[in-house]
Amino acid sequence: MRLHTALLFSCLMPFAALAAGSDDTEPPKPTETTTVCEKGLIWDDRTEKCVEPVREGLNDDQRFRAVRELAYAGRPDDALIVLATMTEGDTDRVLTYRGFALRKSGDIEGGIAAYEAALAQNPDNILAHSYFGQLLVELDELALARGHLEAIRKAGGQGTWAEASLERAIATGVTYSF
Repeated sequence: MRLHTALLFSCLMPFAALAAGSDDTEPPKPTETTTVCEKGLIWDDRTEKCVEPVREGLNDDQRFRAVRELAYAGRPDDALIVLATMTEGDTDRVLTYRGFALRKSGDIEGGIAAYEAALAQNPDNILAHSYFGQLLVELDELALARGHLEAIRKAGGQGTWAEASLERAIATGVTYSF
């Protein structure tokens, strides 16, 4: 069994760092958002200073990058502050991020509600399935987590980070903190 787990882990390592919806397979690199900015502020490359995330001139992709970085840095509450400023509303993408940040801040019920809302909007949201499945792994609900893994595959998510990370979490019990 240990050999199987080690082989699975080594096969999945290329996918290991994708997080919170990024198309990147590496952990986010710290920027001024997490190294300089105080609580509730994010770095604006254009002005080269820390700003309120609601600031005009920032777009939602910039906010999402900040959310991902803050989540990776173990600051889910700050990520939630940024998420509250999203201009696209409660899209399935925003709800997926909210579910992740709520889960990591300890609000399991809030995380579940956000994931369920994201999946109600878009049943093929493979990232929401992956993060919801990882939450279920944390709750030792492996059969339900496997259901989310199957949903990822049915939605065409074979070979994606969403599939690989949930499959790894089910096999090892280790989930992602970003």
